[in-house]
Amino acid sequence: NLSRDLFAEGALSSAFVPTFTEVLTKEGKEAAARLASLVATAVVLVVGAVSLAGMIFAPGLVEIFSPGFAAEPGKFELAVTLTRIMFPFLLLVALAAQAMGMLNASGSFAVPAMASTFFNIGSMAVGLFLGYVAGPHIGLSPIGGIAWGVVFGGALQLFWQVPSLYKHGYSFRPMINWSDPYLRRIITLMVPAILGNAAVQVNNAVNSNLASTLPDHNGPVSWLGYAFRFMQLPLGIFGVSMASAALPSISRSAALGDMEQFRRTLSDALAMVFLLTVPSSLGLVILGPSVIGAIYQHGNFTPHATEQTALALSCYSIGLAGYAALKVLTPAFYALGSARFPTLIGVLSIGVNYGVAHTMISVFGLGHASLALSTSAVALFGFIVQFIALRAKVGGLHGRELSRRLVRIGLASAAMGIVAYGSTTAMRAWLGISQGARIADVVVSVPLGLAVYYSMCRLLKLTEIDLALRAFTGPLKRLAGRFV
Repeated sequence: NLSRDLFAEGALSSAFVPTFTEVLTKEGKEAAARLASLVATAVVLVVGAVSLAGMIFAPGLVEIFSPGFAAEPGKFELAVTLTRIMFPFLLLVALAAQAMGMLNASGSFAVPAMASTFFNIGSMAVGLFLGYVAGPHIGLSPIGGIAWGVVFGGALQLFWQVPSLYKHGYSFRPMINWSDPYLRRIITLMVPAILGNAAVQVNNAVNSNLASTLPDHNGPVSWLGYAFRFMQLPLGIFGVSMASAALPSISRSAALGDMEQFRRTLSDALAMVFLLTVPSSLGLVILGPSVIGAIYQHGNFTPHATEQTALALSCYSIGLAGYAALKVLTPAFYALGSARFPTLIGVLSIGVNYGVAHTMISVFGLGHASLALSTSAVALFGFIVQFIALRAKVGGLHGRELSRRLVRIGLASAAMGIVAYGSTTAMRAWLGISQGARIADVVVSVPLGLAVYYSMCRLLKLTEIDLALRAFTGPLKRLAGRFV
């Protein structure tokens, strides 16, 4: 995931989409298609080499990120094996991110929006088949089969988008010209974007390193890992999706010099991010134990592990709005051709996170939750600084209107939180904390909280809630229509 954010969905998308959109807007589809082939060829060469290096040097990578694994026989070696199996996923997801940017820039949003769904389908279907059906006959362990499933899922995520690319008139032709001005611009923007976009992942990797040194290191590393995985759901659905949808419009406005449209689009995108992430954050804090317990609490995953993972998730969730907003703000700087500032903030946040996290663990002896909390604090800090800087750069971001929206979002979220807290408290008192009880709580409390939030948004005239509902149900309806 760290390398994925460094080279694929983070840095590549931030650098490629604004440049591709500018070429498409000013020079037409033929020039844009040529640039796409140049970039795809470069991705295959460069990211392919990075993937190969990752497979070769996997032992060193595992040693860097999780040195505590060596204390348990076999764990370090297993981590190395799984890393080597999954590293080719990086190349596939980089090409998939490029395809997603091309389709979004061409006004096609449904197909790329569903790409991650097909990644999940492919990962689970192939992983379960290889791990539990074919695995015993070919000497492949269940966890090894799941790892291969990730690679096949990445391939499905890419090839799901290929027919739509052909439909829009794009086809891949291997070519390379390192002196091409647009390719050089993308590479120039990617270098700082690698640092600017990867702060959250780097901070998470640092925290995993520190967590592996805590007593019972298996527990803290796993608790943080599962909690951060849960964070990826709202972050991916709301933050990354909103950024992917808004970036072509922002880039087009910047290319045409229409700064009023740039400001309006960015402000609306941030409002939508807050509309979706603020209640998600509160919901994860309140319902975290039930959501995690419903999925993981069986076998070796005890109620204690559920509570500890939920504690980490609560601390991560505090920064959810900051994480998601950065997914929108950082690419906006690249659309303006200004990569230096977000890079500086990214590097600074990595240093601050390490200093704070190391102090909490080594000096004050605090537990794994403090590591998640430090990551959230840094994400919120990065959002605030980038927002202030971008507002000054473009002459405002409709801040008053955005603040009024945020107040109403906060009121609606508070009402949802009160109802969800009352519901989950009653369910726990009635049914206890077994996995079945957790599932029952999720079935009751989550829909109830969503209904209250939707009703409050309508009452407070937050009309964006209907737009959000259409945006996220529309692709599902169109997908169902295709198969019907």
